[in-house]
Amino acid sequence: MLRIIFAGTSEFAAIHLKNILTSKHQIIAVFTQPDRPAGRGQKLTASPVKILAKNENIPIFQPEILDCEDIKIKISTLSPDIIIVVAYGLIIPSNILAIPRLGCINVHASLLPRWRGAAPIQRAILAGDTETGITIIQMNEKLDSGDVLYQIKCDISLHDTSLTIHEKLAKLGSHGLINTLLKLSNGTMYPKKQNETLANYAKKINKEEAKINWNFSAKQLERCVRAFNPWPISFFYVNNQLIKVWKVSLLNNQLINLKPLKPGTIIRITHNGIQVNTTRGIINLITLQPSGKKQMSARDLINSRYEWFKPGTELR
Repeated sequence: MLRIIFAGTSEFAAIHLKNILTSKHQIIAVFTQPDRPAGRGQKLTASPVKILAKNENIPIFQPEILDCEDIKIKISTLSPDIIIVVAYGLIIPSNILAIPRLGCINVHASLLPRWRGAAPIQRAILAGDTETGITIIQMNEKLDSGDVLYQIKCDISLHDTSLTIHEKLAKLGSHGLINTLLKLSNGTMYPKKQNETLANYAKKINKEEAKINWNFSAKQLERCVRAFNPWPISFFYVNNQLIKVWKVSLLNNQLINLKPLKPGTIIRITHNGIQVNTTRGIINLITLQPSGKKQMSARDLINSRYEWFKPGTELR
């Protein structure tokens, strides 16, 4: 049985913590980000990991930073065998990495070194990758560059969103983590170096990036919609109103675009959606969401706001 400190914040991390709690190992403490404002009321909200740890009566620590002597002493006093880091959001300093006898390991949502950094799932979809996966590494001082302990692949289909890939990888990662802990504890783990020449950086997603750029190709815009679902959600403006885009499709004539029409111009309205010209190809808007409203089909939105979506209208 290993004495484990778990460091994580998101729902992805909470799924991994929950799986460890069903194992023979002991979670002696949880580190998670401080409560943050969330929702329309901006009330302080506990992370999914904190909620789970509280329900399980696990000691919880929520430091703003880890690079201080008090935190180092606290962790040393807990005498962990290993620290597991999953979507935590804080850098683990070298003086803490050296404390556990088995070191610190990280569960990362990509096939390292393909996408290092904060947003590997979204960047994989945006890049048109056909596969992603889970990599568990022995952490070192550099970002996501430690030796690989475990890796498993996961296909990315043309219908996958960041949400569906997140769900698939959470399941794969939580099972892979238990397998990794077993091998580490019995000394049968054989780490593998990463190929630095294949490394890419998956920079953090911001809301501005989700604004639809009609000068992209239809194919790239379709990837954007899937990558930014469920957050921050692709959007455009029409009649000075923000419209979120939850689902789109590509038409068969992707090599064609209507040269006389500017990208972002509505070409036609059908029962199946709103067809919009791009710099290369035509994209069909299927599921939309006006500000303050629920998601709805493009057809329902047109029925209530036809004057916004006439052919020839330029979307921004």
